[in-house]
Amino acid sequence: MTSTPGTSKTLTTTTPTIPSRWRSSAPLLVCGAASIVAGGLAAAVTGPTDWDHGLWVAAFLVLVGGVAQIGIAAGQSELTPSPPTPRFAALECALWNVAGLTVIAGTLLASPLTVTIGSVVLVAALVLATVAVRGAGRSWLLLPYRALLVLLLVSTPIGIALSWARN
Repeated sequence: MTSTPGTSKTLTTTTPTIPSRWRSSAPLLVCGAASIVAGGLAAAVTGPTDWDHGLWVAAFLVLVGGVAQIGIAAGQSELTPSPPTPRFAALECALWNVAGLTVIAGTLLASPLTVTIGSVVLVAALVLATVAVRGAGRSWLLLPYRALLVLLLVSTPIGIALSWARN
């Protein structure tokens, strides 16, 4: 607490903190935010450099690497009676981001096998995301969380098929 000179008012200053339920999801949140920024940078250089895959990379980074990862972190933090352990969240984050980078590398290298391997790792991360919310109560947030997971799961084989069809 600090006092303002000449007044009797006392000011209280606090440092904003991450709510305790969200702490274990910090790796997912940070990596998700970094992916959104990286996607923006990819989009920014696509036009001036005539990068053929730039728009796809930007969209993948923003939507899968960023928005989906943050959505998963938010769902896990809010839906479960107790949030995932930091170790669980770190494993999930590692799988998610290794999968994303592998899919991007496979696309840039025109290697459908690499895309497939990355997609399998992504499905493993989706399994963890599903396990993380078991025991969740009847919250209205469970529906959009599950819808996000189903959307990602359904789009994964579509992405694999497109990769094989293009190469």
